[in-house]
Amino acid sequence: MKSQNKIALPDYELKDLGLGTKVSSQGKRMVNKDGSFNVERRSMPFFESLSIYHSLLSMSWWKFNGVVIAAYVAVNLFFASLYMIIGVDHLGGITGTTTFEKFLDAFFFSGQTITTVGYGVIHPVGFWASLISLIESMAGLLGFALATGLLYGRFSKPNAKIKYSNNAVIAPYRGITAFEFRIANARKNQLIDVEVLVTASMKEGGESGVRKFYTLDLERKQINFFPLSWTVVHPINETSPLLGITYNDLVKSDAEFIILIKAFDDAFSQSVHSRTSYTYHEIIWGAKFRNLYVESERNVTAIDMNKFHGVEAVEL
Repeated sequence: MKSQNKIALPDYELKDLGLGTKVSSQGKRMVNKDGSFNVERRSMPFFESLSIYHSLLSMSWWKFNGVVIAAYVAVNLFFASLYMIIGVDHLGGITGTTTFEKFLDAFFFSGQTITTVGYGVIHPVGFWASLISLIESMAGLLGFALATGLLYGRFSKPNAKIKYSNNAVIAPYRGITAFEFRIANARKNQLIDVEVLVTASMKEGGESGVRKFYTLDLERKQINFFPLSWTVVHPINETSPLLGITYNDLVKSDAEFIILIKAFDDAFSQSVHSRTSYTYHEIIWGAKFRNLYVESERNVTAIDMNKFHGVEAVEL
């Protein structure tokens, strides 16, 4: 340590990840646990950055289902309102007596029209009602075709579901120490040529300093097959930027370890990626992962995922 506010680190090649070198508030991570980037772009025009198709493909399933249901209800409310404006006397078979009951009849007729079900109990009478139902049926055909395409796109989009250990550890390793974390494939699909890139991000120069990036050498950065778990190990030796750094140094430097995993999905025949990060408060100093391998009578080997996050204290 050169001074009270500056951490002395070896002068290794820096890797700019595109996240910039400006320092944010202490303790705020750059990469969230789900792999999204914790950044903000201000003063960007809304419509310039808007991408409805990309948003619908990338949002979570419960949000997507909510958007589809909300859009379906909103469109039917819109056309039901049009039928009410021209008068429900243009809809034959209306049985409601109050305004609300008539609106419900118009709403359900809209649902039958937009899906082209057409039960025939309620039917358009006259030019305007027939014109609105004609437009609605066409809108329904186009809308459901679009929704079908989005569903296919979401199901066919390859993505990796990598399970990361809750914590990273500083553990004993062949007479020295190592930075370690554990990963596993959370799906039953086959991933091959799995490659891991680990980058340490540390702040230098106190609160007004800059953030630098150090690519960490790994014991193994690539494996051919990934059927079980993998403990990724960075040996803290004389070539490591973590050599001689204590936990307090990690806290002062607002350290964050950014993980990028690339693999080839055998089912989709495409490359997939996964990201996450570990901040200094997610690192357990002086611990090792519990053994999760168990005996199996039917298979060559087996792992107990209930022990996946387990660690135990050790002497460094």
